[in-house]
Amino acid sequence: MSHKPSNKNQLYKICPVCQRRFDWRKKWQKVWQEVRYCSKRCRGNRQIINRKGTNEAV
Repeated sequence: MSHKPSNKNQLYKICPVCQRRFDWRKKWQKVWQEVRYCSKRCRGNRQIINRKGTNEAV
């Protein structure tokens, strides 16, 4: 069974929507590789960000 990493080896990712760092949480223990967004709000706003990016490129 995996445990939370020590402070020296703290796992984190950068949210592609808000560009903020978010840390490993115990509830993400089994699915950490699949976690992309820091919150439900960012997950819901991912399409808005993608649309802005495609509109600017056109």
